[in-house]
Amino acid sequence: MIKLKNGFTLIELMITCTIIGILILIAITLYTPQVRKGRRSDGLNTLFAMSLAEERYRSNNTTYGTLAQVWGGVTTSTGGYYTLSISNVSATAYTLTAVAQGDQTNDSDSGTNCTTLTLSLSAGTISKTPTNCWPS
Repeated sequence: MIKLKNGFTLIELMITCTIIGILILIAITLYTPQVRKGRRSDGLNTLFAMSLAEERYRSNNTTYGTLAQVWGGVTTSTGGYYTLSISNVSATAYTLTAVAQGDQTNDSDSGTNCTTLTLSLSAGTISKTPTNCWPS
């Protein structure tokens, strides 16, 4: 009578661990850009909110406001992934900028670097750059 041994050999376990490791590496590689894209919404939403705050401020004043006047001087986005600034302030124009911080500096979309998001108003025309980084 022959006894059969049940179980796995060391080689089988090593191959299984290697395959699992490769799958995890692939998953992380595909997942990380999606996380950055999701975090980009933190910067975009903050810029939209700042734009609304600028319009509110302008409705009561002769010019658009500075970061301190409009946004209370807060220099980071809600999630903390972007540094905020307001420049080129006048009676008819302003430029809002969100610059990525930390790992978010690696954010890109279709080969376009999305680390600096800009929303500008000039004489009633709004422009958003880089265009690939903004929702369509």
